[in-house]
Amino acid sequence: MRISVVLPAHNETGNIGRLVEETYTVLPRDLLQEVIVVDDCSDDGTREEVLALRPRYRSLRYLRHGTRAGQSAALRTGIRASSAPVIAMMDGDAQNDPADIPNLVAKLGEPGSDGPALIGGLRADRKDTGSKRLASRAANWIRDAVLKDDCPDTGCGIKVYWREAFMRLPFFSTMHRYLPVLFLTYGYRVDYVPVNDRPRMAGKSKYTNFGRALIGLYDLFGVTWLRKRTAVPPVAEDSAEMGEMSERETAA
Repeated sequence: MRISVVLPAHNETGNIGRLVEETYTVLPRDLLQEVIVVDDCSDDGTREEVLALRPRYRSLRYLRHGTRAGQSAALRTGIRASSAPVIAMMDGDAQNDPADIPNLVAKLGEPGSDGPALIGGLRADRKDTGSKRLASRAANWIRDAVLKDDCPDTGCGIKVYWREAFMRLPFFSTMHRYLPVLFLTYGYRVDYVPVNDRPRMAGKSKYTNFGRALIGLYDLFGVTWLRKRTAVPPVAEDSAEMGEMSERETAA
């Protein structure tokens, strides 16, 4: 399965270029189709850092938002521009390890099959500060109590999934935090694989524990409402399939 790697980034000078180079180095050529960096209106050297790599990596694509719209919007912009059937997403801060991607892809079902449509990363050895780890555990507990989606690590940025499945999902400004439960809501299977976690080497996080908590509670109510209002019934009869069966019987 060929993949498009999508990297949302905002003010990630010192991280994004290193991550792009590492991605091209560790991923097999027969797996990687392209890398798409979506710059969410950075005002540092993110643009120059990425464009300096274009002569070396012809399948590297750089997209820039005209106004800042957030990580989910950047992710969606990159996926809409992608050409492979499978998406691998990572955070632009280089805390995700691209060497984990082949392991995630290996557990992913073929697009259109009954296998898992999303494989999420599960950080086994967190490198964040103690306060962030504590906040993450609390958020995971509250989220699972409300959504019951059995997602063990909601904040892990590395995931692989079917492009066509993502494009079916409703868009909202923080949907990247709820991809597993949205996939489940739309009838897809999800699974998880342990992945590496690395410390941030440059810049600073765009989120605070308090800010993330406030947005998380607001979104939790919205996603709960969305799940209750979403119905994806199985198709019990398809006239097109019946027509194909009739043609085969006539030919026989």
